[in-house]
Formats: sequence, C-alpha cells, structure tokens
Amino acid sequence: MKTSTPSFYNLAWRWHFYAGLFVIPFLIMLSLTGIIYLFKPQLDDLMYADLMQVPQAGTMVSADQQMATVQQAYPQAQISKYMPPVAADRSAMFELANGEQTLNVFVDPYSNTVLGTQDAHDNLQAIARKIHGELMIGTLGDRLVELAAGWGILLVISGLYLWWPRGANKAALLWPRMANSGRAFWRDVHSVLGFWGSIFLLFMLLTGMTWTGFWGAKFAGTWNHFPPAMWEEVPTSDVEARTLNNGAVQTVAWAVENTPMPESDPHAAHNGHAQAPATNASPKVSLQAVVETTTAHKVTPGYSVTLPKGEKGVYTVAVFADDPRNDATLHIDQYSGKVLADIRWADYGLVARTVETGVVLHEGKMFGLANQLLMLAVCLMILLSAISGLVIWWMRRPQGRLGVPPLRHDLPRWKTGLVIMGLVGIAFPLVGGSLLLIALIDWLILSRMNSSTRLQAQ
Repeated sequence: MKTSTPSFYNLAWRWHFYAGLFVIPFLIMLSLTGIIYLFKPQLDDLMYADLMQVPQAGTMVSADQQMATVQQAYPQAQISKYMPPVAADRSAMFELANGEQTLNVFVDPYSNTVLGTQDAHDNLQAIARKIHGELMIGTLGDRLVELAAGWGILLVISGLYLWWPRGANKAALLWPRMANSGRAFWRDVHSVLGFWGSIFLLFMLLTGMTWTGFWGAKFAGTWNHFPPAMWEEVPTSDVEARTLNNGAVQTVAWAVENTPMPESDPHAAHNGHAQAPATNASPKVSLQAVVETTTAHKVTPGYSVTLPKGEKGVYTVAVFADDPRNDATLHIDQYSGKVLADIRWADYGLVARTVETGVVLHEGKMFGLANQLLMLAVCLMILLSAISGLVIWWMRRPQGRLGVPPLRHDLPRWKTGLVIMGLVGIAFPLVGGSLLLIALIDWLILSRMNSSTRLQAQ
C-alpha cells in the first residue's frame, strides 16, 4: 500500500501555489520599499544636504528662538513637533500643519534662519514607508499587508516541505545545478534561495507583523505591560501613545504604543522653570526648558519633542534609538515641567525587548552599515526568490489557464501538516479566515469539476 506522503506533498504544493500567487506581489513591493527605507540616512544626506547640514558657527540659539522664527515665517501654521540638531553640524527641524499640508521646516540653529521645507508626507522616505506599511490606502492597506505577511509564513512552511529531500532524491539541494537550463534552472534557484532565505524571510515577516494594525495591536496589548505603580500618581487620559505614530513617521517605540498618555495639571506649580508667554489659562513651560530637562535625563540625541495638544496635553520626548537599549519616552507636564512618566529599556518586558531588537535589526539600524548590507542581501534574496517563482509558474502554466496544481484524493492526507496550517490560522486570525474562504472556494470548484467528470463518464 502506498504511503500518505505523496498526497500531502501534492496538498503542500497546491497551498504553496495559492500563497505564492497572493504573496509574491507583496514581497516584491516590500523588498523594494524596504531597500529605500533601509538606506534612509544615506539618501537623506544625498537628497536634502542643503536642508539637513549646516556649518558650525558659534553658539546655537535656544529652541524657543528657533520656534519663534518658524512661527514668524508661518503665522497661520500650528507647530506639532520639534527635533533638535542630532549633531553640531546638523539643522533643527519643526513639523507643522500648514492648512491641509504637513511641513517639515528646517532651521539653522546658529543663524536662526529657515533653510527650507519638505512635505512631511510627500517625500521619498515617507512615501516608501506608507507603501511599505499600508499601501497608501490606510486601514485597508494595513490589513492587506498583514494578510500577505501571514500567508508569507505559510509560503515558507510549505516551501520547506517541498524542498525537503525524499524518495529517490536523497541529497538536499543546497546550490543550483548550473548544468540545468530553462525551467529546471529556475526551479533550482527558487528552491535554493527559498531554503537559505527561509529563516531570514520568517524573521522579516514576524518582526514586520508586530507593527500591523490588527494582529500587531493585539500582540502589543497582550505582552506590553508596565508596573501599575508607574501610573498610580499620574493623571492619565484615554488616549494611547500609539496616536503619535502614523504611516509616514514613527515617533514612539513599539513597546510603549499602548501606554496611556498622561495629562498636564493646569493648576500645577511652575517649579522655577523659565516660562514662555502665556497662551491659555496659565503659562506653559518653554520648549527650551523641555530640552534642558531631556538633557538632564540623559536622553540619547535624535529624540523628538511632540508639543502638547489642548490644556491637558503633555510634552512627549521620544527616541526610537538605533540601539534599543537607548530608547526613551518621557511625558512632561506643560505647566510645571514635571516628568510624569519616564519609560526606558529597563522597564520593557522580555517580549518587548525581543521585539524592539528585532525591529531595529529589520530596519538595518542595530550595527550600522553592516546591518544595512545584511538586510539589503536579504531583500535581494527575497526579490530573486519571488521573481524565480513567477518564472517557474509562467513556464509551466497551461495555455490560457491559471495552472493550479491538481489535488489528488486517492490517498489520505498528512494530518500533522494540516494541524500546522490550522495553528498558523489560529495564531493569525486574518490568515485563518482567508484559509477557510479559499478552502471553501477550492472545494466548490473541485466539486463542480468532479461532477462534470462523472456526467461525462455516464
């Protein structure tokens, strides 16, 4: 009696085909946009040197003087964020809403002059990031990317099973057989890249999934918990820190996305801080005072200061550092200057530390150029694997047909494989729902084909 292995091989091949058909366009898109964002530091320096680089000329003016210059240049705009110079030869940047447009305004901190502006949502890096995360169509795009990432995991699992040596082929294929040509050569390329790149692709998919709006948010809500005592004496709002992030810009680290935003106390004492001119019911702590508080708390350069919204809003100082051990999120009362919350690496749980480390590796920031080049190699490997898969399909598909691998029913299926697929579906609900839907469609099509075959036989 024949074993069940060939039957499950056939099933795995079929699901690998379905997964590839859906996932490959996303893998190509994610790889290309990922490469652009991967080299953001170099590309920014190349494209926006006149905005980002300044000659050192004496002493920098205060953050409040810089803000006054921006307000004078854009009197109708509302400033939302300030990014101090990351080095002595770098400009400062303000983010502001100017009508329906969000602008990044660059300021020379020595001469206190506006260097120029950049559309915050219509520049190469912002566009690449929005396509990468949400296809530039918001929530629907985010769900599609999440679904593709989940199906990518099925693609890897089924691909590894198909690669595994069996039957007469006892040797694992670890390198393309260069003597082959045509479809056989491309099949070797696809198999070998799929094997060597599987662990890297799984890493990229899983670390990317943590930022998705559905599964990622649920995952963060399950694992990101901080000691209740951290918030016991701090008035908090119903707004979470994740609202400071958007498709184009990341402000706070993943680990603190679901933490509550504290509230400022309009009646708080000023504690001797330098004050800016009164605006609402009481004076606000100056922006320069917030910068000095941040320096005193030894926050790594590269941080941003998000300005308060409303009378109970807070200043939020945040740095999503290249080394996650330098992450920091501070919430500061806008009236008293008191630090209401100070969240660091030491406060992260094990899962949060693992995710944050994975994310900076994913973005190529952990160990400089070497990390960028490693991730570039991974992106290129994924690209070539995806393209070779398309070539194989194109060369083997019947003329005028999709070329879905036929499903045999003469042998029992391997139950362990079905359990693995089921577990993936449970772990990633969007994938599970789509699996059931496609299985139903597949079954209906096959049932109709079988009925047609029986009628012809009669």
